[in-house]
Amino acid sequence: MRRLLIYLKDYRKESVLGPLFKLLEASFELLVPLVMAAVIDRGIANRDAGYVIRMCLVMVALGLVGLVCSVTAQYFAARAAVGFATGVRGALFSHIQKLSYTEIDTLGTSTMITRMTSDVNQAQSGVNMTLRLFLRSPFIVFGAMCMAFTINVRAAMIFVVTIPALSVVVFGIMMITMPLYKRVQAGLDKVLGITRENLTGVRVLRAFNKEAEERERFSERNEGLTDMQVSAGRISALMNPLTYVIINGAVVVLIWTGALQVDGGIISQGQVVALVNYMSQILVELIKLANLIVTITKALACAGRIASVLETESSMTAPKVWEREAPGKVGCVEFSDACLHYKNAGAESLSHVSFKAGRGETVGVIGGTGSGKSSLVNLIPRFYDVSGGEVLVDGINVKEYPTGKLREKIGVVPQKSVLFKGTIRDNLQWGKADATEEELWEALELSQAKEFVEKKEQGLDTPIAQGGKNLSGGQRQRLAIARALVKKPEILILDDSASALDFATDASLRMAIRDMKERLTVFVVSQRASSVRYADRIIVLEDGEVAGIGTHDELLRGCSVYQEIYYSQFPKEVQANG
Repeated sequence: MRRLLIYLKDYRKESVLGPLFKLLEASFELLVPLVMAAVIDRGIANRDAGYVIRMCLVMVALGLVGLVCSVTAQYFAARAAVGFATGVRGALFSHIQKLSYTEIDTLGTSTMITRMTSDVNQAQSGVNMTLRLFLRSPFIVFGAMCMAFTINVRAAMIFVVTIPALSVVVFGIMMITMPLYKRVQAGLDKVLGITRENLTGVRVLRAFNKEAEERERFSERNEGLTDMQVSAGRISALMNPLTYVIINGAVVVLIWTGALQVDGGIISQGQVVALVNYMSQILVELIKLANLIVTITKALACAGRIASVLETESSMTAPKVWEREAPGKVGCVEFSDACLHYKNAGAESLSHVSFKAGRGETVGVIGGTGSGKSSLVNLIPRFYDVSGGEVLVDGINVKEYPTGKLREKIGVVPQKSVLFKGTIRDNLQWGKADATEEELWEALELSQAKEFVEKKEQGLDTPIAQGGKNLSGGQRQRLAIARALVKKPEILILDDSASALDFATDASLRMAIRDMKERLTVFVVSQRASSVRYADRIIVLEDGEVAGIGTHDELLRGCSVYQEIYYSQFPKEVQANG
């Protein structure tokens, strides 16, 4: 939590004024029993209606002033807490953007979303409650006890005994229930996990007719969660009865002692009423303090999880400024004995890969599932760093480029076509923010998306749902390709990005890219032999190693891995050649 407190530095004034106004409110609250005592002892005892009315007006004034102080304190506390959460959330988002794929893979997407949402909200609640109650509740407890001593020392001794007894009950129950509620939270996470899994995989679930089994599994987890909640609830439910038994016992003793002292003329009836009111204030504030400690404990745990993300440093460093001359080569890519070992992986995903791709060349990358195709092209824009060897773009090691400078040269179309909520125009302009209408339509034509966009009533301003859910898989892929082409990159990476296209559209796309005016260096990753067949060079991967490099004809003659892939997809040619 200490690391996160720097995000309160812009709210120092609010962080001071919030607790200060709460203490003012508490001070006025401590005066109310004394006013009430005066009403009883002087107004009612002397039947002075005017005095009673004046004192009642004083109580109303104290209440109104206390209300103003409370609202003001809440305003400052809320402002500081919301500002704190905004700062933490912004810092967290900015930090995550700086992390490499390695750290993002290690932390996990769902973990980072939880940190950005529920953990930040819990930390915000902790800050808010702390500013409001952390000083107020102890102030009321000790203030009420001190006020009791000003009234009568003998009666105040009851407070000295009662407060520790109440503290033992309140904080004892809190210490017992906190681990139980942590188990409840873990059980809730499991129930939510099953729910999320079922909702995302509902089609598969129904296809295999597993609804009954999943209902049973959910019911089992849900009942386990219920049992844990009931167990924790039973113990928590003891707090009110036990505290009220103690407080009512103390009140009985207080009234008995007070009655004897009133009878002896030591104290007045109004003072006894004031003592009882102070006892009630102490009970309320101790319960508030216990709840505050629970909230703070949760907030500290969440703050620790947030801090662990902020303390995660990117394993990938890059110069901030481009200090070299513009490279003479444009669009050239070279792998020199490149290796890739993912963090926590058992073996290398790529081993000793070496090849060169000149400007304007089309390089096909093919291999079986898990052979390292995507891993290979991910090294070019430096999504991952090589664990050995080097990757050069335009003759310069990718590690020497500022990240932005390197990725300006490269257009990437990943395996999963991700579109963002907005319009077709908004999504295409991710490639180039100031792209003209002509440039957008040109990219759509090259990607074979122009025809279906023209059929849309709103054309480029057609709304896109989150994730492109209102488009087919092929349409999403073509728009993703158009987005990369709008950028006019020097190097274009198509990572199995035509898998949802039919063969005719795929062929048209490859032909359009090959005939572009700008000479692009194109990497086509695919499991389809037809997609890489006409590439200038084909790299065949098997278990992360290069099994062969050459043209289609060369590989068909001398590479058994390529032969196996190709003839499995074109069995008729086996018979023709056989």
